Amino acid sequence: MNTKFKILKTITTFIFSLIIISGAFSQEKKEQKSKMLDFVSKTGVIIKFEDYNLPKLKLNYGVAEAKIRKIISGNEKQFFLQISKKGQYNTKTASIAYEDILEIQKALTSLQDQSVNDLVTLSDYLENKFITDDGFQIGYLINKGKITWYVTLEKYGSGNTAFAKDLESLVETFKFGKEKIEGLK
Repeated sequence: MNTKFKILKTITTFIFSLIIISGAFSQEKKEQKSKMLDFVSKTGVIIKFEDYNLPKLKLNYGVAEAKIRKIISGNEKQFFLQISKKGQYNTKTASIAYEDILEIQKALTSLQDQSVNDLVTLSDYLENKFITDDGFQIGYLINKGKITWYVTLEKYGSGNTAFAKDLESLVETFKFGKEKIEGLK
């Protein structure tokens, strides 16, 4: 009887420990909000949005809207480059913080350099990309010797990838976005 009690106590302690540990890990893995959602979710302040349209991003099929969204929350302001692509049922939008635009521009330069070497690889398929903290992706894929540049506007769901007409279209969108934000500061 004493042995059964010890085994039961050990199993109960083990299960309880697992529940506590899994609860702690699940709290750490909670979905991180985007930088824009973090900024606009403040309460007790007035929040103002201002949009400034940019030239459209040329895609293989159609265009994506591009604009700068200025958000004023209380006494603070932040700027985001927004790229939106209309789908069959909804619109997918990425909101890219100014500091991420700067990182993306550096990444695009690096990706462009790497693409030259990647184009001569013998692989059947190759993908190379940069991902921001918010989950925005920019990169290229090479399939059968042809390069295609793309952006992934949202982390989850379908229809969230936009295939750019060419690299220059992407470079221009981020250049115009950066310049517009700097002009508005």
